[in-house]
Amino acid sequence: MKILVIRFSSMGDIIYTTPVVRCLKTQLPNAEIHFLTKPAFRYIYEGNPYVDKLLLLRESLGVTIKEIKSERYDYVIDLHSNLRTAIIKFRTGIKSSTYNKQRIRKWLSLKFNLKLIPPIHLVDRYLKTVEFLNVYNDGGPINYYIKKNYQLTDLLPASHQSGYIAFIIGANHFTKRMPNEKVISICREIKQPIVLLGGQDVKENARVIATALGNQVHDACGTISLDESVFLVSQAQRVIGFDTGLTHIAEAFDMPIASIWGSTVPELVGVQPYHVKDALVVGVDLPCRPCSRYGLPQCPLKHFKCMNDIPEDILVNFTKEA
Repeated sequence: MKILVIRFSSMGDIIYTTPVVRCLKTQLPNAEIHFLTKPAFRYIYEGNPYVDKLLLLRESLGVTIKEIKSERYDYVIDLHSNLRTAIIKFRTGIKSSTYNKQRIRKWLSLKFNLKLIPPIHLVDRYLKTVEFLNVYNDGGPINYYIKKNYQLTDLLPASHQSGYIAFIIGANHFTKRMPNEKVISICREIKQPIVLLGGQDVKENARVIATALGNQVHDACGTISLDESVFLVSQAQRVIGFDTGLTHIAEAFDMPIASIWGSTVPELVGVQPYHVKDALVVGVDLPCRPCSRYGLPQCPLKHFKCMNDIPEDILVNFTKEA
């Protein structure tokens, strides 16, 4: 049996497809499993032993479809469910099973502050697409494979090599991130060394935070690769992070995680920490929350209470258990 699994983006959504791929590979004898994604996200499956071949979306969808046809798949497992995957399924004519995004229920839940989405993790939502093959959740974690043998001595100053808290300050949208002043206030109460992690998009935020806190903080935002960032997460005593890909990847290592939610809520998107023994989900109940499924460039009501009102002592106490 030859199966193609499709998920184009984003980092967090793709990392949660890894249990599906693992279950397909381990529960279907002699199955050949391929995975199709965007080139920007190939790193998530590079080195994954449960994928026999990694396909990358071409600039021309026609070229991608031609490549898919040449592989002669028995099934397509569509975990993205958008117009592009619909075209792929139509033009290839391959038997398929498609992830149900529950778009109407999500829209109603967001628009009218209703709770119409069952509290089912995204992994289990994905796995429903392969139940017709008698493939089920094996109870394992998500998978991420670090590409190289990194050393803390090469990535961190001596002051941080004996133990640190990883604080992931990046996220794609403003309303998923905590204001700099709030991060600074929390970090001032944390006794351990802190490593700030994130991409180029929060480099200025990290500079402001690190300047305010001095030697307690090592700023690694935008200066190291994602794989190196994952390595630092895997070696941390504890992880604090927002609803962003690197925070979700941390779950692959069963790290103690404090997952902070602002304008979005885990119940709607189903991506709270998965199979993590020590996980803390932090958010405040507000009549205006959630205001978005994916985050916004600013708070629609200008007060940003969903982040500003988060009790700082909860996060500080979380780090004391390290």
